[in-house]
Amino acid sequence: MRPLEGKVVQDADRLDAIGAIGIARAFAYGGHKKQLIYNPNQKPVLHRTKEEYLKCESPTINHFYEKLFLLKDLMNTKTAKKISKERHKFVEKYLSRFFEEWEGRI
Repeated sequence: MRPLEGKVVQDADRLDAIGAIGIARAFAYGGHKKQLIYNPNQKPVLHRTKEEYLKCESPTINHFYEKLFLLKDLMNTKTAKKISKERHKFVEKYLSRFFEEWEGRI
């Protein structure tokens, strides 16, 4: 992405996909597609192509590892990099709590 405007729009789109809004979007989309929320026996897969990614029917929690956690390192602008670090940490904290509850530890 060359022009600054394009980089800003791309960053905005990626920032929307992480953080609290990103979590909500992921579960809304997963529900729409009738995906499981989580299956501990189905591990995340790093897709080699866009086609592989689009064909994947993994649980919503896997999407965090397959895509959302990768976005932080794809930001173009200094501001987006800063915001994405904070949102990335929030998603990590959310998943930590999710797994604690799933496993009955809290």
